[in-house]
Amino acid sequence: MATLTPTVPVRDLKPSHGGGSNLPPIRGGGDGGGGRDDGWQSYGDRLRRARLGIILAASAIIMLFVAFTSAMIVRRGLPTLDDRTQTYVQEWLPVNLPMQLLVVNTLILLASSVTMELARRQIARQVALAPVRSIPGVSIGDERQLPWLSLTVVLGLGFLTGQWLAWRELADSGFRLATSTSSSFVYLLTATHAAHLAGGVIALMYAAGTSLTSKPLEARRIVVDVTAWYWHFMMILWLYIFALLGWAR
Repeated sequence: MATLTPTVPVRDLKPSHGGGSNLPPIRGGGDGGGGRDDGWQSYGDRLRRARLGIILAASAIIMLFVAFTSAMIVRRGLPTLDDRTQTYVQEWLPVNLPMQLLVVNTLILLASSVTMELARRQIARQVALAPVRSIPGVSIGDERQLPWLSLTVVLGLGFLTGQWLAWRELADSGFRLATSTSSSFVYLLTATHAAHLAGGVIALMYAAGTSLTSKPLEARRIVVDVTAWYWHFMMILWLYIFALLGWAR
């Protein structure tokens, strides 16, 4: 014979704060961290903010060189009134650029961009493998670390030295800063680019120095990553300046 059991209302389950059964904790802090509570989300946010800062800085530099280019094009086609003859003459003088030296400098900068990218990928690989290396009993072997960052610093200094030699050669051939409007623009464009590249060399030296300190690997990766972005931008900007000078001369 069947028996009926009385139904008992079940109260809502709430997490216990005492010694009873607790619900499993929610990891990730609710910030979209994908369930990770090891600070990775914070590191990813810092990397994205740093990249955004480099993009904004590059945009400002682009606007500066756009202004230089516009002024150069307008000035190149603008005639000047000769006081003696009272006629308009073309004042834009062809500049005898040290093309061989500038080509060598361009190749050096291209090589430095390659080594910079290799340095960026190397430290990104170290960051990706760091969680695996921290597991007890797990060994993935020792990876040979090549000094790509230091090599990039050497190549960057070599490019700046080559630019200085190019300015010396220009001056020896009679084209100084105040010789003509055309030579003034040559010095303006190349010197402004060299000044910005020197800032990148300082950032590279700082990034190389952080490898000797106790800074976290993620923090070092951010410095190398944003510096690589900036360095590639400087290389592309130089190719543009080199083509512009070749056209204007």
